[in-house]
Amino acid sequence: MSVKIRLARAGAKKRPYYHIVVADSRSPRDGRFIEKVGAYNPMLPSDHAERVRLVNERITHWLSQGAQPTDRVARFLGNAGLIAKPNFNEQPKQSAPKKKAQERAAAAAKAAEAAA
Repeated sequence: MSVKIRLARAGAKKRPYYHIVVADSRSPRDGRFIEKVGAYNPMLPSDHAERVRLVNERITHWLSQGAQPTDRVARFLGNAGLIAKPNFNEQPKQSAPKKKAQERAAAAAKAAEAAA
């Protein structure tokens, strides 16, 4: 049995709220879970203390049993210091400025440098 630590969505339409749960990887996202180990409220500001709440001792127990956190949960656990902080690329190549936009930016920088 593959066990995951993942988010289960709760809350109303356009008002998301997530429970951090330990679940069998084959069970549905919002379906059966083994244990609730925290909560995530994305509607709160990022510096708010109640945005991410974790039950540290239960999470460390499940990690020692071989549970794998999903990417988003791994980021939460890394920020809390429970696991090594995963590294994510900030900007994918697909959303980087294209060739013409880079040329326009270079021309604008050159014009600003000449004016100064």
